[in-house]
Amino acid sequence: MNVEGTYSVNADRKAVWDTLLSPEALASAIPGVQELERLSEDEFEMGITVGIGAIRGSYSGRVTITDKREPESLRMLVQGKGRGGTIRGEALIELVEKAGGTEIHVDGNARVTGLVARVGQRLLGSASKTLMNQFFNRFTELVEEGRRPDPAPSG
Repeated sequence: MNVEGTYSVNADRKAVWDTLLSPEALASAIPGVQELERLSEDEFEMGITVGIGAIRGSYSGRVTITDKREPESLRMLVQGKGRGGTIRGEALIELVEKAGGTEIHVDGNARVTGLVARVGQRLLGSASKTLMNQFFNRFTELVEEGRRPDPAPSG
C-alpha cells in the first residue's frame, strides 16, 4: 500500500534535517514506540506496539536511514517482526525550503503480513495515513519547539 503526504514546518531546513536524524526525536514522534536504540549512525533498533482496529501487535525491528543528501532528502526503511506478522515500510522524505519554513514531502509504501493484515486489511490504508500524520504532527511540534525531547522509556 502506498502512503504520501506533505507537511509544513515553521523552521529552516537544517533544523528539520537535524531533528529527523535525532534518535530522541524519532523515539518521541513514532507512534507506539517502546524503545529506540542507536546501533550505528544510520541504524536503530526499536520495539513498537501498533494497532489497527481491535487488533494490536508488538514488533521488534530496525529503522535504517539510507540515500542521505543533506539537507535535501533521505530514505527511511522500517522492518519489524512480531507474533502477529511482519511490517516493512520504505519512505523517501524530501525537505524543500519555503518562505518561513520547510515543506516535508513523503512518498512511501508499506507491507504488512500476518494476523493484522488478514483481519485489518480494509483499515490498513487509513491506519497507515493516521500513523504517518501522528508522526509528522509530533515531529513538527518538536522541531518548532527547538528542543530535544526526553529519551523514550526503554524496557
